Amino acid sequence: MIELKDSHFAPMIDTARSAGELILRSIGEDVTREGLIKTPERFSKAIRELCSGYQLTGKDAVGEGIFSAEGQGLISVKEIEFFSLCEHHMLPFWGHATVAYYPGEKILGLSKIPRLVDVFAKRLQVQERLTREVATELSQLVKARAVVVRIQASHMCMMMRGVKKISSETVTEFSLGLETLSQDEKSRLWNSLE
Repeated sequence: MIELKDSHFAPMIDTARSAGELILRSIGEDVTREGLIKTPERFSKAIRELCSGYQLTGKDAVGEGIFSAEGQGLISVKEIEFFSLCEHHMLPFWGHATVAYYPGEKILGLSKIPRLVDVFAKRLQVQERLTREVATELSQLVKARAVVVRIQASHMCMMMRGVKKISSETVTEFSLGLETLSQDEKSRLWNSLE
């Protein structure tokens, strides 16, 4: 993943540290207790890392990793692990993304696809939007003929609170450009998601 310098987060550092301290105080903890003295600072660093996608664009993530296509065949990267924070509860959700596309004239370097997933996953998210943002950004970056993104994830907000369903998994899919494909190309695209 692209490393960001602390200077990108200068305004956020003190605010996040204070927020961590406020959370501890609000639950009745003693922030001077030995185990908690550095917790607000650790919280600040963690939240900066978990939300570092706000400091990047898809273009930042791929850099110079866009190349001329050497064919029109399917490109698929499967089982891209990611971690994100639910925007409703700020609790983690995590899983795997599969990104598949038929290129136009350009392709992305293969390592750039997981980087693209990370840019959008490292923001407060809902899974449906994350799925759409990855597909849309890839499509725009390389003018792909068609793109499908499928994400399978587990959500702590469903596991730890509310309905408390430990084994539940959420699957989302988003596609663009399918109408431009032959039936055979569509079949290969959907089969690549399994």
